[in-house]
Amino acid sequence: YECSLARSTMVCRATMPRVQRLGRPVSLVVILACTCGTLILGAALKSPCASGRWGDGRQYTWFCYSDIVPLLGTEQLAGGRLPYLQPCAETADSNCDEYPVLTMYFMRVAAWVGGSTTAGFFTANAILLLICGAATVTFLSMLVGPKALWFALAPTLLIYAFMNWDLLAVALATGALVAFARRRDGATGVLLGLGAAAKLYPAMLLLPLIAQRVQDRKPDSAIRLGWTAAGTWLLVNAPFAIASPSAWWTFFRFNAIRPADWDSLWYIGCTHVQTTAVCGHTGRINVLSLALFLVSFGLVWAWKRRRDPGFARWSLAFPMLVLFLLFNKVYSPQYGLWLLPLFALSSLDVRAFVAFEVADAAVFITRFSFFGQLSGLGGLPFGAFEVAIAVRTVVLLWCVASWLRRPAPEVPEPATSGVGARVVEAGAPT
Repeated sequence: YECSLARSTMVCRATMPRVQRLGRPVSLVVILACTCGTLILGAALKSPCASGRWGDGRQYTWFCYSDIVPLLGTEQLAGGRLPYLQPCAETADSNCDEYPVLTMYFMRVAAWVGGSTTAGFFTANAILLLICGAATVTFLSMLVGPKALWFALAPTLLIYAFMNWDLLAVALATGALVAFARRRDGATGVLLGLGAAAKLYPAMLLLPLIAQRVQDRKPDSAIRLGWTAAGTWLLVNAPFAIASPSAWWTFFRFNAIRPADWDSLWYIGCTHVQTTAVCGHTGRINVLSLALFLVSFGLVWAWKRRRDPGFARWSLAFPMLVLFLLFNKVYSPQYGLWLLPLFALSSLDVRAFVAFEVADAAVFITRFSFFGQLSGLGGLPFGAFEVAIAVRTVVLLWCVASWLRRPAPEVPEPATSGVGARVVEAGAPT
């Protein structure tokens, strides 16, 4: 109640219902509605390119580029071809079967559903990826409650959800985190194995999760997590590796020889320095990028352990993925989706998240505007793209520094209803 004294009379007004309404947790229905709204806007952003008629350069000038559109043809899925099992026709510009098994068959299902047209293929993929996004935010809401809105309303989700097929791996990885929080280590391993069969990044989460079980003095659980993940990945991949080893190996071969990508620090560095000892030698870049990642991650782990010896090891997932993206030779635009659930699960405040979102959106705009200039359509120069990448790099390093200073959150206690959870920070009373 809110009370005041008027003419010697105490007057009170009931205000509690208003406070109660403001304090109610955001329901899963609202979170899902926000996610679907963001994804529908994302599909609308890509829709001008869905037909595949890109002769006017609209993929750059309208910012609607999506890998989904051209890959119906380059992956030769317009007919009934089974990836890996049936050979690709020889073409000059095709990297057929270049994706991991689960992603390739996700695409295969979308082609069956959507038919042989580019628009139908895009629509089928958009629907399937929307389901993946809804699953991700449902899992996330079980872990962090209303903070799942960070994922649901992120510009990164809007502009990159339908750029590629990463949401499939993101959904599997986030589901694995829910299973891990519920101490279902076998299920965690299965989901991470499936995620690694779609995109290799979920396999990286094994390290912090196994380290957490070791910290919990549960070596049997750590072993179970590792072998179920490896066994699941092998179970999915083995039939294709045995039936057609050369086709199955395409993904690994392609990524081994792939040069530094536009969005990477390697590309920018080699553009300006042009040292012949490294630049132009993809193999050396592969070795150096891996070495820089391992050394930097080891230093971050050691520094955090020195500041807070008992910090929850699972929380290493966030700086690990950030450092991998920064030092890797490829930072494809949609890789920002990997970080969205981990931002929500981390102890970082909203300022760090907003800064990343602004920087990530700036990279998107300057990247495709620069591609428009390269195509003779006008647009921003490469320098603007470089500045955006540099700003994103600084922001991500700031996020890692903030993670080092803040208490690491303990493993969340997932809510069974999917509308909230309790995340306990290290040192906080329980």
